[in-house]
Amino acid sequence: MEDLAASVKNLRKKYREIFKISAEEIQKRIDEIKPDGAGDIFDNYPANSPGMLWQKSVLKMFDEDICREIFRKWNEILAYRKEFSCIGCGTCCRLACSEFSSDELKIKAQHGDNFANQFLSVFIPYNSKEEAREIYPEYIEMLEKNKEDKVYFYHCPKINDCCRCTDYNNRPQICRDFPDNPLTLLPESCGFAPWKREVEPIALMLHSMLEIIEYYKEHINANFDRT
Repeated sequence: MEDLAASVKNLRKKYREIFKISAEEIQKRIDEIKPDGAGDIFDNYPANSPGMLWQKSVLKMFDEDICREIFRKWNEILAYRKEFSCIGCGTCCRLACSEFSSDELKIKAQHGDNFANQFLSVFIPYNSKEEAREIYPEYIEMLEKNKEDKVYFYHCPKINDCCRCTDYNNRPQICRDFPDNPLTLLPESCGFAPWKREVEPIALMLHSMLEIIEYYKEHINANFDRT
């Protein structure tokens, strides 16, 4: 089996390559509607000038064209997930991870965070990282190599020794939907691992495009605030 740390390193390398391609493609789309005489898309243009109208057209293109296409393709990825199914490896039940501690999740749940509320209704924290290591040692090793300490490990007490849920019919939506992101780290034993491998390149591209668009929107809107 490919070393998990090497797999993550390769994923990051692929993302950097895809990010560069996406950035070039978005810049090309922006330049196609650039008016004569305009400077950079991030310049501060006078109100109602061709430059400002160009910026507004770019924002409209993001929202009404590119983001809609991203959303459509992402839904296609999630719909394709239905072609695969859980094979009962139990890893997601026995090793759930979060960047938040149980106390932080409780606060988020109290403030109406539905995901935090569902998560706490299912999972309880491990007493130590060493307990979690017994379930998925490669994953813990990868986190340690990358010095990613702010990860908290949980498990579901309802899973039995045969990796079956003892309250399957009443499982919450987060269990029914997992994995809902092909960029989630999955062990090779997971029934959704083939889905992840197949759609990962397009998912990386969509993620990179959203990240780039958010950067453009933030900096263009900052200019509007100063006008």
